[in-house]
Amino acid sequence: MNANGPLTANPAPPLVATTRRLAVGSLVGLIVLGLAWELFLAPIRPGGSWLALKVLPLCIPLSGILKNRMYTYRWVSLLVWVYFTEGVVRATSDHGLSARLALVEVVLCLLLFTACALHVRIRLKNAKLAEATETSH
Repeated sequence: MNANGPLTANPAPPLVATTRRLAVGSLVGLIVLGLAWELFLAPIRPGGSWLALKVLPLCIPLSGILKNRMYTYRWVSLLVWVYFTEGVVRATSDHGLSARLALVEVVLCLLLFTACALHVRIRLKNAKLAEATETSH
């Protein structure tokens, strides 16, 4: 089938479903963390910060991840490194709550990357196996 839809007609193996849930959870976690951090928990200015807009690029792939589009998993695994870098920089330069929130951001980024990479790898492997099975019949 096409690169955006399901690659096989069979139900998804448990590991594919697990990586999908982990990707959705960590992506939503990054969005919620970014908003809470910049608006309420440790804003640069009282009353919130324009830095909360940094979560907008994370909202774009949410639909594709929820629709299980392979292409989205691929480019999110690249986008996440921007947020990982921010987390590392702020974890080492900020103090107090902001530094701890940055560490949470780093962990969520690593979870998201791992989930996306595994998801793509497993689905491609399953597609190759399905293709090989179809051609052998």
